[in-house]
Amino acid sequence: MSRRTITILGGGFSGSMLLVQLAQLPGGPYAWDVHLVEPRPVPGPGLAYSARRKEYLLNVRAPFLSAFPQQPTHFTDWLANSKATACEGGFCSRQTYGRYLQQLTEEVLAWPSRNGIRFFCHHQKAVAATPDPAGQTATVRLADGHEIVSEQVVLALGNFAPAPNLRLSPEVRRHARYHPNPWGPQALLNIAPDDTVLLIGSGLTAVDVLLGLAADGHYGQVTVVARSGRWPTVHGPLGQTYPSFYATDLAGLTTVAEVVRVVRRHVRAARAQGHDWRPVIDSLRPHLGQIWQAWPLAEQARFLRHVASIWSVVRHRSPPQNAQAVQRMLDAGLVRMQLGKVEDIQASGPDLQVTIARRGQQARLTVQHVISCTGPLLDYSRITDPLVSSLRAAGHLVPDALHLGITTDEHGALRDAAGNPSGIFFTLGPSRRPAYFESTAVPELRQQALALAHHLQTLGIRA
Repeated sequence: MSRRTITILGGGFSGSMLLVQLAQLPGGPYAWDVHLVEPRPVPGPGLAYSARRKEYLLNVRAPFLSAFPQQPTHFTDWLANSKATACEGGFCSRQTYGRYLQQLTEEVLAWPSRNGIRFFCHHQKAVAATPDPAGQTATVRLADGHEIVSEQVVLALGNFAPAPNLRLSPEVRRHARYHPNPWGPQALLNIAPDDTVLLIGSGLTAVDVLLGLAADGHYGQVTVVARSGRWPTVHGPLGQTYPSFYATDLAGLTTVAEVVRVVRRHVRAARAQGHDWRPVIDSLRPHLGQIWQAWPLAEQARFLRHVASIWSVVRHRSPPQNAQAVQRMLDAGLVRMQLGKVEDIQASGPDLQVTIARRGQQARLTVQHVISCTGPLLDYSRITDPLVSSLRAAGHLVPDALHLGITTDEHGALRDAAGNPSGIFFTLGPSRRPAYFESTAVPELRQQALALAHHLQTLGIRA
């Protein structure tokens, strides 16, 4: 009997957890070969958890970070049995979590699973994936010329480097002091302690960059440019809950205004009872996808225009120790917030001149470094990766209308321009934001990995 092949493109959290979930599928034996394509030397951590800096903390406490939705204490048990550094206040470093993911992935790659699936890892980059004329398989081509003929190909590409919506000149893009990706392997290394720095954005990425600069002994002036002037909110204490009100008050609502009114009413009720507002927001988490899907496209667009920036602040929170460190920098005058939007960046010799606009007025500031902290690029119509470009050009990958990711069906199968779901190409992770909006954090992504593993199992059994 010929063996079935599944190729997973990307070995960060999403791709690696799909690999792990496939290894745990019940039943078998399965005559399957699963190939993980990951150019980094270590699969598992991906970009998000590869940081070699202890000051970069996870933004979620350890009890909520098990890789397995069916085993909620798996990560905390691993912490207890490993030699990992203690996690202050329950917030572990990204590198600690990266070691956890690396170990899980390496254990699967080391030998065939009990269900008979064989696993292989290719430390290469995928540059193309081309279906055969019959549409039964696709040939994945790697950068070294190697080809893998696969019945299913899963795009687990993770996050692409930040890309502010600016028309920057080639000179600026190549400038040694313009940092488009603060997570890159050489990022920030050429910043001297007394250099002036400008950060675009004030979210969680900006907080991490400030902590990294401080750890490096930086004392030059840092200007943070943000339209709202808001920093991420801080996590509250553990143990507080709020009863779910989705079924009674939110199910079926089709406008942003209706949902916002209901949520605000519950926040007021919680405060009136002496409770914190955070558990109210947290109670929505299991239903965020349903709330998003109930809105027609025009309402989803309205949310992105008017509410998304505030939602990001209250939903994606910072560890208390991080917020305290940033406040100390603000109090010392090392960091200052400037309201506005970066409209242009021009090279000025070794420095960079930044144009900042606010309420019809413009200001210019010359700094020695500019760091983009705007968050990852989500718009698949702008992504220039060769694999993405070729799939997009061939009509196999269709960016969504709101520029959040890829158009898919409920299983993560890529839809073509006519809306037909593919039987070959699937995706999971941040690329599925059009379906759920919230598709970046561990609790959501691990559930996607579990569901997709079982769906691939169903497809394999039918074949």
